[in-house]
Amino acid sequence: MLAKLARGADRVVGALSGLAVGLAALATLGCLALVCYAVVLRYFFGLPLSWTDEAGGFLVVLLVMLAVAEAQRRGEHIGVDLLLERARGRSRRALQAFGAACVAAAAAVLLWQGWETVAFSRMIGARPLVIAEIPLWTIEVFLPIGAGLLLLVSLAQLLGLAAGTFVDPESPEAPKATE
Repeated sequence: MLAKLARGADRVVGALSGLAVGLAALATLGCLALVCYAVVLRYFFGLPLSWTDEAGGFLVVLLVMLAVAEAQRRGEHIGVDLLLERARGRSRRALQAFGAACVAAAAAVLLWQGWETVAFSRMIGARPLVIAEIPLWTIEVFLPIGAGLLLLVSLAQLLGLAAGTFVDPESPEAPKATE
Protein backbone atom coordinates (compact mmCIF):
# COMPACT_ATOMS: atom_id res chain seq x y z
CA MET A 1 0.00 0.00 0.00
CA LEU A 2 2.76 2.43 0.98
CA ALA A 3 4.77 1.48 -2.10
CA LYS A 4 1.80 2.17 -4.36
CA LEU A 5 1.23 5.54 -2.70
CA ALA A 6 4.94 6.40 -3.06
CA ARG A 7 4.99 5.51 -6.76
CA GLY A 8 1.83 7.55 -7.35
CA ALA A 9 3.26 10.52 -5.47
CA ASP A 10 6.46 10.26 -7.48
CA ARG A 11 4.50 10.28 -10.76
CA VAL A 12 2.39 13.29 -9.78
CA VAL A 13 5.35 15.23 -8.42
CA GLY A 14 7.38 14.29 -11.50
CA ALA A 15 4.67 15.63 -13.79
CA LEU A 16 4.37 18.91 -11.85
CA SER A 17 8.14 19.27 -11.70
CA GLY A 18 8.44 18.55 -15.43
CA LEU A 19 5.84 21.21 -16.22
CA ALA A 20 7.66 23.72 -14.01
CA VAL A 21 11.04 22.97 -15.58
CA GLY A 22 9.48 23.45 -19.02
CA LEU A 23 8.31 26.90 -17.95
CA ALA A 24 11.79 27.55 -16.53
CA ALA A 25 13.25 26.68 -19.94
CA LEU A 26 10.92 29.24 -21.54
CA ALA A 27 12.03 31.82 -18.97
CA THR A 28 15.64 31.02 -19.85
CA LEU A 29 14.94 31.56 -23.54
CA GLY A 30 13.10 34.78 -22.71
CA CYS A 31 16.07 35.97 -20.68
CA LEU A 32 18.44 35.18 -23.54
CA ALA A 33 16.23 36.99 -26.04
CA LEU A 34 15.92 39.98 -23.73
CA VAL A 35 19.67 40.25 -23.23
CA CYS A 36 20.31 39.97 -26.98
CA TYR A 37 17.68 42.64 -27.65
CA ALA A 38 19.21 44.97 -25.05
CA VAL A 39 22.75 44.46 -26.39
CA VAL A 40 21.71 45.15 -29.98
CA LEU A 41 19.82 48.31 -29.04
CA ARG A 42 22.58 49.58 -26.75
CA TYR A 43 25.66 48.88 -28.85
CA PHE A 44 24.35 49.10 -32.41
CA PHE A 45 21.75 51.84 -32.05
CA GLY A 46 22.92 53.71 -28.96
CA LEU A 47 19.55 53.15 -27.24
CA PRO A 48 20.09 51.73 -23.75
CA LEU A 49 16.91 50.40 -22.16
CA SER A 50 16.56 50.70 -18.41
CA TRP A 51 13.84 48.08 -18.04
CA THR A 52 15.72 45.12 -19.56
CA ASP A 53 18.00 44.60 -16.55
CA GLU A 54 15.05 44.52 -14.16
CA ALA A 55 13.02 42.22 -16.44
CA GLY A 56 16.04 39.92 -16.85
CA GLY A 57 16.37 39.71 -13.07
CA PHE A 58 12.71 38.76 -12.78
CA LEU A 59 13.13 36.04 -15.39
CA VAL A 60 16.10 34.64 -13.47
CA VAL A 61 13.95 34.41 -10.33
CA LEU A 62 11.31 32.55 -12.34
CA LEU A 63 13.72 30.10 -13.91
CA VAL A 64 15.52 29.30 -10.64
CA MET A 65 12.37 28.83 -8.60
CA LEU A 66 10.67 26.75 -11.28
CA ALA A 67 13.72 24.51 -11.86
CA VAL A 68 14.77 23.89 -8.25
CA ALA A 69 12.30 21.04 -7.69
CA GLU A 70 13.46 19.10 -10.75
CA ALA A 71 17.08 19.55 -9.70
CA GLN A 72 16.19 17.97 -6.34
CA ARG A 73 14.28 15.19 -8.06
CA ARG A 74 17.27 14.34 -10.26
CA GLY A 75 19.78 14.60 -7.42
CA GLU A 76 21.55 17.50 -9.12
CA HIS A 77 21.76 19.93 -6.21
CA ILE A 78 25.15 20.92 -4.93
CA GLY A 79 25.91 18.81 -1.90
CA VAL A 80 28.62 17.25 0.20
CA ASP A 81 28.82 13.67 -1.01
CA LEU A 82 31.69 12.48 1.15
CA LEU A 83 29.56 10.29 3.43
CA LEU A 84 26.93 9.36 0.87
CA GLU A 85 29.51 8.08 -1.62
CA ARG A 86 30.86 5.65 0.98
CA ALA A 87 27.53 4.57 2.47
CA ARG A 88 25.59 1.50 1.38
CA GLY A 89 22.25 -0.07 2.30
CA ARG A 90 20.44 1.28 5.33
CA SER A 91 23.04 3.89 6.20
CA ARG A 92 22.81 5.29 2.64
CA ARG A 93 18.99 5.44 2.86
CA ALA A 94 19.25 7.10 6.28
CA LEU A 95 21.59 9.76 4.90
CA GLN A 96 19.29 10.28 1.91
CA ALA A 97 16.31 10.61 4.24
CA PHE A 98 18.19 13.12 6.38
CA GLY A 99 19.08 15.13 3.26
CA ALA A 100 15.51 15.03 1.94
CA ALA A 101 14.19 16.06 5.38
CA CYS A 102 16.61 19.00 5.48
CA VAL A 103 15.51 20.08 2.00
CA ALA A 104 11.86 19.73 3.06
CA ALA A 105 12.48 21.88 6.13
CA ALA A 106 14.27 24.57 4.10
CA ALA A 107 11.53 24.47 1.45
CA ALA A 108 8.84 24.82 4.12
CA VAL A 109 10.58 27.91 5.54
CA LEU A 110 11.00 29.38 2.05
CA LEU A 111 7.35 28.63 1.27
CA TRP A 112 6.19 30.37 4.44
CA GLN A 113 8.50 33.37 4.05
CA GLY A 114 7.77 33.64 0.33
CA TRP A 115 4.06 33.72 1.06
CA GLU A 116 4.63 36.40 3.73
CA THR A 117 6.65 38.44 1.21
CA VAL A 118 3.88 38.20 -1.38
CA ALA A 119 1.24 39.17 1.18
CA PHE A 120 3.29 42.16 2.35
CA SER A 121 3.96 43.38 -1.20
CA ARG A 122 0.27 43.11 -2.01
CA MET A 123 -0.68 44.92 1.18
CA ILE A 124 1.57 47.93 0.51
CA GLY A 125 1.10 47.87 -3.27
CA ALA A 126 4.83 47.45 -3.96
CA ARG A 127 5.97 47.98 -7.53
CA PRO A 128 9.34 47.44 -9.22
CA LEU A 129 11.58 50.47 -9.58
CA VAL A 130 11.64 50.63 -13.38
CA ILE A 131 8.75 48.48 -14.58
CA ALA A 132 6.20 50.09 -12.30
CA GLU A 133 3.24 48.90 -14.38
CA ILE A 134 3.21 45.45 -12.77
CA PRO A 135 2.72 44.67 -9.10
CA LEU A 136 5.87 43.24 -7.49
CA TRP A 137 3.97 40.34 -5.94
CA THR A 138 3.32 38.88 -9.42
CA ILE A 139 7.05 38.12 -9.60
CA GLU A 140 7.49 37.27 -5.91
CA VAL A 141 4.74 34.65 -6.10
CA PHE A 142 7.24 32.33 -7.79
CA LEU A 143 9.12 32.07 -4.48
CA PRO A 144 6.35 30.13 -2.70
CA ILE A 145 5.41 28.28 -5.89
CA GLY A 146 8.95 26.98 -6.37
CA ALA A 147 9.34 26.28 -2.66
CA GLY A 148 6.04 24.40 -2.63
CA LEU A 149 7.16 22.22 -5.53
CA LEU A 150 10.49 21.60 -3.81
CA LEU A 151 8.66 20.63 -0.63
CA LEU A 152 6.44 18.20 -2.55
CA VAL A 153 9.46 16.60 -4.26
CA SER A 154 11.36 16.15 -1.00
CA LEU A 155 8.28 14.71 0.74
CA ALA A 156 7.76 12.30 -2.17
CA GLN A 157 11.41 11.28 -1.84
CA LEU A 158 10.95 10.66 1.88
CA LEU A 159 7.86 8.58 1.14
CA GLY A 160 9.76 6.62 -1.51
CA LEU A 161 12.62 6.00 0.91
CA ALA A 162 10.17 4.78 3.57
CA ALA A 163 8.40 2.51 1.07
CA GLY A 164 11.60 1.22 -0.51
CA THR A 165 10.65 2.53 -3.96
CA PHE A 166 13.05 5.48 -4.10
CA VAL A 167 15.36 5.31 -7.13
CA ASP A 168 18.65 6.85 -6.10
CA PRO A 169 19.83 9.04 -9.00
CA GLU A 170 23.38 8.96 -7.59
CA SER A 171 23.56 5.18 -7.34
CA PRO A 172 25.74 3.32 -9.86
CA GLU A 173 22.80 0.92 -10.33
CA ALA A 174 20.34 3.70 -11.17
CA PRO A 175 19.08 3.82 -14.75
CA LYS A 176 20.70 6.69 -16.60
CA ALA A 177 18.42 9.17 -18.32
CA THR A 178 19.03 9.59 -22.01
CA GLU A 179 18.83 13.15 -23.19
